[in-house]
Amino acid sequence: MAVMTGNSGIVQVALTGQTEATVGEVRSFSIEETADTVESTSMGDISRTFTPSFRSGTVTIEALFDVDTAGSNQAILDVSKEVDWVVSPTGDPNDEGYTGSGIVTSKSVSVPYDDMITVSFTIQTSGGITAS
Repeated sequence: MAVMTGNSGIVQVALTGQTEATVGEVRSFSIEETADTVESTSMGDISRTFTPSFRSGTVTIEALFDVDTAGSNQAILDVSKEVDWVVSPTGDPNDEGYTGSGIVTSKSVSVPYDDMITVSFTIQTSGGITAS
């Protein structure tokens, strides 16, 4: 079983239809896929049954805050922007990664007393998440 550390991943984003660019200063990212269910229990059943329904997902990116947001491509991730995204957990484009598109739904800047300033972005996926 091959396992990896998470220190080499890359995230690329672009406004929809443009060429993806690497987001600078990334510390971590996560992809979450979820599926809704619809209850399909009928009279006479003694246990509830469910059927899969719609799928959705989010991509969350945490990075060191960069005042040169254009140079680090963090400026692309403004709230309400429609973006295309590519993530590579290993940092190697030949390894498995994930692609998709979505809408930036949140941006949060954290300024701790004794640590680096960070910024977090959340992208609500629109359409499927594709393993590449």
